[in-house]
Amino acid sequence: MWTNLSRFTPLFLFLAFTGLVFLLRNIFTLEKFDCNTRTALCRIQDTISTAFKPVGPVAVNKDSYCGYSELELSPEEVLEEQYLLDLIAWPEPPVQTPSFQQSTDPAHSFFVILNPSEDLRVGGQLEVLVHMQDFQGQPKQYGGDFLLARIHSPELKAGAAGKVVDHQNGFYSVFFALLWPGELTVSVTLVHPSEAVQVLKRLRQERPDRVYFKSLFRTGYFSETTLCNLCLPASQPLCNYTDPHTGEPWFCYKPKLLSCDSRVNHAKGGYQKHLLTAKEGLLFQSNVNIKVPILASGADHVTVKLQEKNGHSDRGKKTNPDGLTFMPSGFYYQDVWKPTGGRAVRQFNDALSVTQCLKRKVIYLYGDSTVRQWFEYLNALVPGLQEFNLGSPKNVGPFLAVDSAHGIMLKYRCHGPPIRFSTVAASELRYVANELEGIVGGRDVVVAITIWSHFSTFPAEVYIRRLRNIRRAVRRLLARSPRTLVVLKTANVQELGPEVSLYNSDWFSLQLDALLRHMFQGLDVVLVDAWEMTLAHRLPHALHPPALIVKNQVDVFLSHVCPGG
Repeated sequence: MWTNLSRFTPLFLFLAFTGLVFLLRNIFTLEKFDCNTRTALCRIQDTISTAFKPVGPVAVNKDSYCGYSELELSPEEVLEEQYLLDLIAWPEPPVQTPSFQQSTDPAHSFFVILNPSEDLRVGGQLEVLVHMQDFQGQPKQYGGDFLLARIHSPELKAGAAGKVVDHQNGFYSVFFALLWPGELTVSVTLVHPSEAVQVLKRLRQERPDRVYFKSLFRTGYFSETTLCNLCLPASQPLCNYTDPHTGEPWFCYKPKLLSCDSRVNHAKGGYQKHLLTAKEGLLFQSNVNIKVPILASGADHVTVKLQEKNGHSDRGKKTNPDGLTFMPSGFYYQDVWKPTGGRAVRQFNDALSVTQCLKRKVIYLYGDSTVRQWFEYLNALVPGLQEFNLGSPKNVGPFLAVDSAHGIMLKYRCHGPPIRFSTVAASELRYVANELEGIVGGRDVVVAITIWSHFSTFPAEVYIRRLRNIRRAVRRLLARSPRTLVVLKTANVQELGPEVSLYNSDWFSLQLDALLRHMFQGLDVVLVDAWEMTLAHRLPHALHPPALIVKNQVDVFLSHVCPGG
């Protein structure tokens, strides 16, 4: 009997092999296939899938496909874009490749207070002159250095930002409005030498791939991962995920076996390395030329007296006299932000005051993780808010919290790509402009938007287009619901090191911040000046500002939501 059966062994083997091939070819449809009980087959599938995963990022070259460069603009948009690019143009050194020894050295540079012995009073102005020198101790003959400056009184927990004026000859003037009495210390910081800024400009234009992204594609138990970005080398077929409503472009390499419709998620892939030459690397050194203080030649502090009016003093009264070169948007006093113009800031120090302010209101928060901090702060402060578990990954969202007793709904959603979060479901990738189109609006609806950090690796045209789409949607929202409150939160300064500078430098943020402010001028929107609120404060710079600064930002925000006492 066994002898007779052995004659059919080749047939049995052939049928078994044919069945296995048939199963592998059709496994796409077996959504409920149990890998736990068929581990061998799953290992085969994993091997096949892994074979098609990219080994790493591919540098963009002249044959790249860049969606932002292919989009058509109206004549008005062309004029606006050119105006905006001229607005953020940065001075260039006369010598394109100076040696490191010829670059700006903060240790040799110094500043001088021009009027330290004058009778300085609240409401007046302080001027500082900064003289830049190179590592050989020679005066710089050109500008383009990126400086930040502030005045502060540590014992009063007071601080304000200053305005830097580049004379493009190695000298810089810094102007400070004197807003509180007492002893004030001047601090000037070299963020980047002019030579390093030129490297950042080059990277922004030539290496928009220096942060790369990926997406997982899956059908059944077959999966592939491919590279994604706004710019991809045109070396293989692409999946085009350009948004049909806004025209915002985004691309992934097409999987080898799967369709473009099988995309599951979006994630940050990583950071390109080895972007600099050895010579350029010398321009990005911690404690040497990245965010290094410039010391004073002489005194670095002054004493400011109260402004006398009719025999009495006006402590803390807002002043904005004529003749000042610069007036900041606000200043800190006892760690509380005080605006220099516009609506006064109320203090929302407890859950009851916040609850009463947000009663019967819907709050939409859109953007990056710095506005997600507002959601986290409010959700932690107000006990009545109950966060719903939407199955969202931690730190990604979307998030929803509701206080049904007081009719409060608080929502957070991240903006669309480029977004550097760990993993975002493809179905949750929403552009802010599209989300705004779905809001009815009204007197009890508040929208807060921040969108900047994730655009620092791309040419400015990419950010301009994104803001243009958001601006268009904001205009339509305010046209149909004029009583809707729209709030924009600006960029903020952050801690920098050699590597972070190449992807998220404050110089990139400063440029994006300038574009945001100008593009939304004239619209009925509120600006929360996170740039000055982080620059003026005594706490260290951080991408995600500490709770004390977030509290002040939220107080400004809520003061516009609920302006009454």
